[in-house]
Amino acid sequence: METGIARHGSPEALESRLHRGTNQSGMRDHNERLVLSLVRQHGSLAKSDIARMTGLSAQTVSVIMRELEEDKLLLRQAPLRGKIGQPSIPMALNPEGAFFIGLKIGRRSAELVLIDFLGKVRAMLQHSYRYPAPRETVEFVTAGIKAMRSELTPAQDKRIAGLGIAMPFELWNWADTAGAPREIMDEWRHRDIRADIQAQCEFPVYLQNDATSACGAELVFGRAGGARDFVYFYIGAFAGGGIVLNGRLYSGPKGNAGALGSMPVPGPDGKPTQLIDVASIAMLERALSAKGIDGSRLWTSPQEWGEIGADLDEWIASASRALAYAIVAASSVIDFEAAVIDGWMPLDVRRRLVDAVTEAIATIDAEGLKLPVVREGTVGIHARAMGGASLPLSERFLIGPNTSGGA
Repeated sequence: METGIARHGSPEALESRLHRGTNQSGMRDHNERLVLSLVRQHGSLAKSDIARMTGLSAQTVSVIMRELEEDKLLLRQAPLRGKIGQPSIPMALNPEGAFFIGLKIGRRSAELVLIDFLGKVRAMLQHSYRYPAPRETVEFVTAGIKAMRSELTPAQDKRIAGLGIAMPFELWNWADTAGAPREIMDEWRHRDIRADIQAQCEFPVYLQNDATSACGAELVFGRAGGARDFVYFYIGAFAGGGIVLNGRLYSGPKGNAGALGSMPVPGPDGKPTQLIDVASIAMLERALSAKGIDGSRLWTSPQEWGEIGADLDEWIASASRALAYAIVAASSVIDFEAAVIDGWMPLDVRRRLVDAVTEAIATIDAEGLKLPVVREGTVGIHARAMGGASLPLSERFLIGPNTSGGA
């Protein structure tokens, strides 16, 4: 007798799985997320491997993986034949299993990215501006989503599982620093950008601080080198960051933990100032503008800034000192394994900055502290947009990486 309940492997059930709210998750969903998280972490795993890692029974793992395969979230790999017994069949994530959209709203540019279930970028759009305006931003997102979806097949389009927005909280407070008209920036105070975009989408929309999102991208898509506790700095128009504890992104009860841009550090004159006032790329642009040099390439060509010369040298020197103090200060609270630095900058500049931070830390009195290893981030200039896309991925399919970003 037909009951009207969608079969687990049916298209109706899959659409429900992709679009339903996480508050409907049950124990089976928890175990499915656990399996998907392990497969993502290891690349591919056999049922016996997952049973050993999780403590779940072989029968339970078999049922879970069969259902995930029916939902086309997992793909069978070539059998691995041992000397005895049946061949082992590893399972891997299906790139076409789900798609996610990430939006970064920055002080000088917006980015829209479409990624697949593996985190591979399928499409990306960028819009540069002098300052962000709500109406123009929504227009960019509306047109961008339409363009991206038009390139997908109907089957792929149905597998878009969510959109995540990465943007600075209280953006209106940065009007003076961003050099933007206060009346335009004040519009952000009265706009619910998540609701504006949600009204255009049938899939859920999430929101998180931009630097925290970049940290989440490093955790989900990056190569953390095994570190489960690290402090993360993203150097964009303004400096910010995030915190990972025990393999999970920690954003705090109000979503503002890891607000490293506000951390007090010594300024050029030795007096306390905030990290954001020293280590931000906006400071480099300001130095260039003071000499009549157009700094727009800092925002439009992040892969290659060209020859900047002494101004870049001076910015790296001051930014690295400020970052070194911020890392030592953070280490006095939590003994992080690593301090990760990434940003909207060419790879060679990032490498120079990290090397300079390592040298600067050696000059600071850190007696009694165990300092973290300082290393480069592995996601790069698109970390904030990728972090936005990681919000629905983590919220709906993984265990642990994100602890906030509610729809």
